Amino acid sequence: MTRPAAQRKGPRSVSRHTPAADPEAARKLISDFSLEMTGKDVAALEEAASAIPPGTKINVTFLGNEDLDMRVAAAKAVADLGFIPVPHISARRLASEAQLEEFLGRLQEVGATGHVFAVGGDPAEPEGPYPDSLSVIRSGLLQAHGVTEVSIAGYPEGHPDIETDVLWRHLEDKAAALKEQELGAVILTQFAFDTDPVMTWIEQVRDRGIDAQIRIGTPGPAGIKRLIGFARRFGVGANAMIVKKYGFSLTNLMGTAGPDRFVSDLSTLLAAQPASGDVKLHFYTFGGLLATAEWVQQYGASTSSEPRS
Repeated sequence: MTRPAAQRKGPRSVSRHTPAADPEAARKLISDFSLEMTGKDVAALEEAASAIPPGTKINVTFLGNEDLDMRVAAAKAVADLGFIPVPHISARRLASEAQLEEFLGRLQEVGATGHVFAVGGDPAEPEGPYPDSLSVIRSGLLQAHGVTEVSIAGYPEGHPDIETDVLWRHLEDKAAALKEQELGAVILTQFAFDTDPVMTWIEQVRDRGIDAQIRIGTPGPAGIKRLIGFARRFGVGANAMIVKKYGFSLTNLMGTAGPDRFVSDLSTLLAAQPASGDVKLHFYTFGGLLATAEWVQQYGASTSSEPRS
C-alpha cells in the first residue's frame, strides 16, 4: 500500500537561501536537456522536432498499455528525426529473458540501443525473472546488444513504497555494477517541485562517491491540476508550501505552470556548489513535447537577454 506523501521517509532536506539569479548558470543548466515521451507520442514528436536541438536525448517509456511494436516504432522515430533514443526497460514487466532479448534485438535493428534507462517498474510482483533493474544490468544482455550507457533511477524525495536506506543501497549497487562493466551511467530522477530536497540529495549522491551525470526531472509546462495529480500519484511533495515555491497556487487550479522558478533557483544553487558535479535537466512533458521545447527556447532567450554584471 502506498504511504501518503507526508509519511514517506525521504532524505531530510536543508532549507536554503537562494542567491540572486545567475543567467549564465541557468543557460548552462538547460543546455543538453532531455525529454520524455510515450509510445503514443510519435505524432507529437514530429510536430515538435523543429523546436528540439539535434542530438537531444529523448526517453521512450515502457508502459503497461503499450506493446513491443509501439515502443520500437517510437524509438525508431526518435532516431530517424536526429535525436538520441533512450528506451526504458521496465524490469518487473519482463516476462522472460527471451522477451528482454527480443526487445533489445528489435531496438538494435533500428539503432536504438546505445542508451537505455533501466528501471524496476510498477508491478508489485515481477512478471518474470527480473525483480529489479540491477538484475537486468547484471544479465550481460545490455552490452551484448550494443548498449554503452545506462540511466538508473534517483529519488530526491524518496519513494512511496521503498525505504530510503534501500534506495541508497540500490543506487550504490547499480552505479558500481555499471562501472565494473565499463558502461556509462546517468542518474535520472523522479520529477521535483522543490529545490531543497534536490540539492540535499545531490550532495548525498556525491558524498557516496558516485560521480555519474545527474539529470534532475522536472515537469514541462502543463495544467496545474494535472501536475498536482501526477505529483500525488508518484508520492512527490505537493503541499501548499512546495507548490508556492514552484510558482503556482492551490487556489487557482485552472491555469498552467512552467518550471521557470524551479530551474532558475536550481541553476543558481548548483553554481554556488561546484561539488555538485555534472547536473542537467530532464523534462517530463506529459504529452506536451512542443510546449516544453518552446518553453526551453523562450527561457534560454530570456536569460540571454538579461544584462551581465
